[in-house]
Amino acid sequence: MADDTQDLDLSLLNEIADGSDEFIVDSITIFLEQTPVALTEIANNIATGNWAEAGAAAHKMKPTLGFFGMLNTQAIIQQVETECKAGGTPNTGNKFAEAKALVEGNIPALEKIRAEASARL
Repeated sequence: MADDTQDLDLSLLNEIADGSDEFIVDSITIFLEQTPVALTEIANNIATGNWAEAGAAAHKMKPTLGFFGMLNTQAIIQQVETECKAGGTPNTGNKFAEAKALVEGNIPALEKIRAEASARL
């Protein structure tokens, strides 16, 4: 991948959608609604040192990232989860910030794809 700020491959989503624009719109909508909440939950728990909750929230996020082909981000979130479950490290917050920035960087592309799929409905 030439641009490591872009971590998005919708091949799996498109394969599962099997041509259904409605499925694509619904899946992206759920991602856009739930992911910022999960990111905030992880950030707040890291900030307060609630490592168990931060790790649990990171764990729940991994399948969604995989579904949207955010494999680099998924790997970073895995590291965050592992560090949180071990009680955190001085670098855990920075690692999480990197993953958060990657996810947030994909939001405009996802919104555009959702709008295009929605227009075809």
